[in-house]
Amino acid sequence: MLSIFFAHGAKKPHTLRQILIGQYIGFAAILGITIAGAIGSSLLLPSAFAPWFGLLPIVIGLRAAINSWRSAHGGEADDEISESAEKIAQKPLSIMAVAAVTFANGGDEIGVYLPVFVTASPQEIALYCGVFLVLVSAVVALARFVTSRPSVAEFLERFEVVLFPAVLIALGVGIIVSGLFGV
Repeated sequence: MLSIFFAHGAKKPHTLRQILIGQYIGFAAILGITIAGAIGSSLLLPSAFAPWFGLLPIVIGLRAAINSWRSAHGGEADDEISESAEKIAQKPLSIMAVAAVTFANGGDEIGVYLPVFVTASPQEIALYCGVFLVLVSAVVALARFVTSRPSVAEFLERFEVVLFPAVLIALGVGIIVSGLFGV
């Protein structure tokens, strides 16, 4: 998605600043909802239920794997990103447009972060949020780098279909195993 923003804002002043601020606003909203969900879950659900939140990243990873398989075999995948990309291409680049798209595409992040936050202490959640917010700048810088080097983008796109689902599934299994067995 960031690559699309950079391509859309190419040769326009303040593109990097607009994308970076928009990413921070959208990502802060994602973290806020995730923290609220984790607090609500810990207040409303028994603690024995927390490890089962690990099913969320497993389902997201399996969905990504199925979509990749469908795309590779000529089927139709749920392509939310291309729909968002088309909407972006029709509008001028702005901080709020970047924030809105970041937030709208953040469902997967909420689904992945929520199980981690539910099983974490408040100090760990604060640490995770700090690391995530620092990494926003790194991801924006990486996206800017990738958009200026097509060979790097091709390489990442080729292996993304395997890495993304595998990491999510492993995270989900790790959450469940850790929560059930204290490993």
